[in-house]
Amino acid sequence: MERREHLDRFYELLGEFEGGLGGRRMLGECHGRMGWPRRGVYFFFEPGEFREDGKTPRVVRVGTHGLKEGSKSTLWGRLRQHRGSIGGGLAGGGNHRGSVFRLHVGTAILRRESQEAQYPTWGVGSSASRAERAHEYPIEKLVSEHIRSMPFLWLDVDDEPGPYSMRGYIERNAIGLLSNYSTIDTPKALDPPSTDWLGHHCQNEKVRGSGLWNSNHTNEGYESDFLITLEGHIKLMQAQ
Repeated sequence: MERREHLDRFYELLGEFEGGLGGRRMLGECHGRMGWPRRGVYFFFEPGEFREDGKTPRVVRVGTHGLKEGSKSTLWGRLRQHRGSIGGGLAGGGNHRGSVFRLHVGTAILRRESQEAQYPTWGVGSSASRAERAHEYPIEKLVSEHIRSMPFLWLDVDDEPGPYSMRGYIERNAIGLLSNYSTIDTPKALDPPSTDWLGHHCQNEKVRGSGLWNSNHTNEGYESDFLITLEGHIKLMQAQ
């Protein structure tokens, strides 16, 4: 089977477990008491982004969490980082230094609005002072608004973190399958992003070149057998 057929099968599989989840959710409507599995893989869509048929929503980010051995992170904990803060002094904001997804969306907003010079600390360092975070707050709010509007699905894959994690295997192969890296502006691109996709403005070249809000694994290709693994985990989740 060629990549187009693999893509079609991938979206068929997503459709199979979407119904069991009760449809896609929006992060803006989620909280930690919604029965999340301990560990998993998530798939984000984005308003205005469709496959080439013009009606099937296109996956724009694939992710998981805590792949390093000994990690205690959870699926909801990672999603909460992407969602940003609800209350507190900087309510509606977030911390892009703890979420590369937020980082990418933020650089795209800044470049689109030609505001990079006004926010020179964005993406700098692994921590920030209170003053820096207060200054970055307007952009963090815009990032939260954008990500919270993006529907997503999640797959229960409760394996231990480590170099042979099945979550990591599914994540990197799904990214490799979906990525249009090196073909983005050619006839070889499959399900390319729309001309208005925010990611075209992202500072990260891998995001712009792949059509995904991912930078890791976008140029690594994929193993077609991962679709069998994906189907197996879907069936396991449906049987629960």
